[in-house]
Amino acid sequence: MRLQKYLADAGVASRRKCESLIGEGRVAVNGVKAELGASVNENDIVELDGKRVMPASLKVVYAFYKPKNVICSSAENEDRIKVTDYFKDIPLRLYTVGRLDYDSEGLIFVTNDGDFADKLTHPRYMKTKTYRVFCSGEVTKEETEALRNGVELDDGITAPAEVKIVKSYPSKSLIEITIREGRNRQVRRMLEKVGHTTLRLCRISIGNVKLGGLKPGERRILSAPEIDGLLG
Repeated sequence: MRLQKYLADAGVASRRKCESLIGEGRVAVNGVKAELGASVNENDIVELDGKRVMPASLKVVYAFYKPKNVICSSAENEDRIKVTDYFKDIPLRLYTVGRLDYDSEGLIFVTNDGDFADKLTHPRYMKTKTYRVFCSGEVTKEETEALRNGVELDDGITAPAEVKIVKSYPSKSLIEITIREGRNRQVRRMLEKVGHTTLRLCRISIGNVKLGGLKPGERRILSAPEIDGLLG
């Protein structure tokens, strides 16, 4: 395989840009500066600026605990802390699957597998997502029923949700809410509709995959059964 194709397939950049990187002397194969037109295979060690570039055939999916005030974008011109900043030690071009609000935290998937990402964001594979939410005030039984049955938002009525009151006090409540939709800031807007401000929101599961014992900024590789369960 031509070196520039290897780099492009691994997600480094377009093939033309990869040719420029090789021409600039930034690419090495087995410790030797590469020349344009070189051929490589998956057993060769390819490095860009001293960092190994793994072959495209190596597909991984991580469960990651996104901390609050971290964005899911991988744009290079973004100054804020990104999810991908936590994966700089991984020699793969990774990106997030779906989104989680800047001011929210919890489970998100990070991968280099485009097929997995495409399938998981397709409506056919839409999975339930469960959030643990601290909100202002006491959530009443009537409000809980409204959330379960669907509330009218500016982009339409929400689908039925599962709602569990974990703790409820006059000043603050802790609830768990499970939804199937993926509207922008949906859980926050649902709670606002019934009179409550979200104080803290953490996604604790997506489908069959749970956040578990991960702490903010930590990750783990999904097992084959977990991936099968998501795509099944």
